[in-house]
Amino acid sequence: MTDALFASTAVDTLVARDLSVLWHPCTQMHDHETLPMVPVVRGEGAWLVGADGRRYLDAVSSWWTNLFGHAEPRIGAALKDQLDTLEHVIFAGFTHAPALELAEELVRITPAGLERVFLADNGSAAIEVALKMSFHYWLNRGHGEKTRFIALTGSYHGETLGALSVSDVALYRKTYAPLLLTPELAPSPDTYEGEPGESPQDLAARRLVEMRGILERHAHETCAVIVEPLVQCAGGMRMYHPSYLTGLRALCDEFEVHLIADEIAVGFGRTGTLFACEQAGIAPDFMCLSKGLTGGFLPLSAVLTTQDVYAAFYAEYASGKAFLHSHSYTGNPLACRAATATLKIFRDDPVLERNRALAAHMAARIAPLVDHPHVADVRQTGMIAAIELVADKSSRAPFPATDRRGLRVYRHGLEHGALLRPLGNIVYFMPPYVVTEAEIDFMVDTAIAGIAKAVA
Repeated sequence: MTDALFASTAVDTLVARDLSVLWHPCTQMHDHETLPMVPVVRGEGAWLVGADGRRYLDAVSSWWTNLFGHAEPRIGAALKDQLDTLEHVIFAGFTHAPALELAEELVRITPAGLERVFLADNGSAAIEVALKMSFHYWLNRGHGEKTRFIALTGSYHGETLGALSVSDVALYRKTYAPLLLTPELAPSPDTYEGEPGESPQDLAARRLVEMRGILERHAHETCAVIVEPLVQCAGGMRMYHPSYLTGLRALCDEFEVHLIADEIAVGFGRTGTLFACEQAGIAPDFMCLSKGLTGGFLPLSAVLTTQDVYAAFYAEYASGKAFLHSHSYTGNPLACRAATATLKIFRDDPVLERNRALAAHMAARIAPLVDHPHVADVRQTGMIAAIELVADKSSRAPFPATDRRGLRVYRHGLEHGALLRPLGNIVYFMPPYVVTEAEIDFMVDTAIAGIAKAVA
């Protein structure tokens, strides 16, 4: 049997075994009758290696989690060391150095005023913690009438029920509506929705006026406003001006509601600064972190909050004010050790400076797409870039969702060695920070060819 035939047989076997027992996320499994499943055996930097030996540039950082490349040796070494000492311990009444060191570092690097760290095990769980903690804060302060939340149109905060409740993804809300809370939705400052000639700053100011009106009507019953700072990722990589966050912080202070910053996808350098909130010069009341927190090695999330919020729960046991939330793997030492190793790379390496150079190169490469007859918008914030495909450029009329034009780009990418997983008809790039300029060229060239095929 030739090597190629052996590899093909091995892949077929893995795929058959997978399809007989597994149910994959965010997937209509019927698609895999015609869409090849890709078994991966290892990762090398910005690349994934399939069971058949084919290589794929990970242009989406494996769902935005991978910061410094697959199998990053420094993170791996820290995990190997931790494996020999402590794998897990109950985090109620016990503590350990990896969690303590992680919390201290997060307090040090996040915006001033965020002084307490609550650990969970994934991004959706972090959102649940922040929502419950905000509500419970007001309850403990004697404001049990505050039970609602304000979110932005086009927002996405996760797929557990609380997180879905403050998300505005039509498919999810339609399907699970009977199970969800009903938030007040404020118009997004998404620059794509601006009027002709309206600057991003002007649009942000207009949306802040609309947010003020919502708060005037609903602040008395509102716990918090929740936003994804600068980029609404899963909602289509929608981007907006930092002045909106500055104004929103002021409004939340004025109307006495919390501000929850969901930096799960945009934190840790994705937007050009370590945290997106920095570009607005603000500190939220709650900051939710996950994804890149462990460099893509293990699931972990953190919610940072203020001493004022912490104090609202700190009381004698009989008062019944303790925060009611736990996960079996809260503070897992392995995940915490991966996170501290990841944050050490930010201290040791000029990550943000290199990212700015890479982002500039990416911007130059995607700029010609502005003139493409089926591209309505090319946008970028730091290491996140997106191309909006449309049926008609002048009217911005979208392709019918049933056309699945983005899927054609995805297929083309796989055929040519790139993992490009569009959001509907929005092709985007969010590569690991170890990507080279040559790899960016390959990534963009592959996407351009895929777009040409998709809109033909």
